[in-house]
Amino acid sequence: MTAPERMRALLAEPGFVVMPAVWDGLSSKLSAAAGYKTAFLSGSCVAASRLGGPDLDLISFGEMFDSFNMVHAAAPDTLVLADGDHGYGNAMNVQRTVRAYGRAGAAAILIEDKITPRALTSAGKPCLPREEARMKVRAAVEAAKESGILILARTDCRPTQGFDEAVARIEMYVEEGADILFLDSPADDDEIRRAVKAAAGRPSFAVLSPGAPRALPNRTQAANLGLKIGTYPTGMLSPAAAGIKAGLAALLAGEAESPAALPPAELRAILGYADYDAQAKPFIVTG
Repeated sequence: MTAPERMRALLAEPGFVVMPAVWDGLSSKLSAAAGYKTAFLSGSCVAASRLGGPDLDLISFGEMFDSFNMVHAAAPDTLVLADGDHGYGNAMNVQRTVRAYGRAGAAAILIEDKITPRALTSAGKPCLPREEARMKVRAAVEAAKESGILILARTDCRPTQGFDEAVARIEMYVEEGADILFLDSPADDDEIRRAVKAAAGRPSFAVLSPGAPRALPNRTQAANLGLKIGTYPTGMLSPAAAGIKAGLAALLAGEAESPAALPPAELRAILGYADYDAQAKPFIVTG
């Protein structure tokens, strides 16, 4: 089965799907080792790791695609939902983005309706007019036919254009053939329920990390509200940043490492030193 076919099968199974948010080879490898079948290549995590900066549309297609290749190579069996952002331009750019990720082995890709280039402020997410957003999703669905990659259509218009417009867009994206739907920034549980209903039986995705002004159900509540997929962009990124800060503090204090550091043998095992030796053995020249 292809990655998109496996993703469809996974989403057809009962239960809530937790997608760890990954950004590089190590985060991907650790997620797979922990038993997760799928992961979300998060734009916010990639921006944090590559730029040390915020998720404000500063990351390019090339940087995100390079990060996908790292994630996919480190855990090739993981079903990756890639953050395609706004598709990096118009409908034709969307098609190029979708085809590239499909050919590279992504199981699904997110396309959103924000305006690009972004206004020079970190506040708000102005969105395209409804019919322009429709054409982006239509272009994505058409391009996805080549590889079968699933299209996750996201609307960011709730804060700027209101909930009724957001629901209308979800219904429109369903009409256009989107496979997964995502209402960003729902205000409360009732809005989540109504957005799930608008998805008309197709899986609904949610960001469930704390910090942003949105409804934040826990995993059980999310499942009861009808959500199918939850991702947690700060779930690993924030502890990783805390670990780096702790390591730096330990060095400043004259220590060799933080008390939270992994034992050297465990770290070497995670990084695959023994695997390397086993794989290299047939190619060693002897005699």
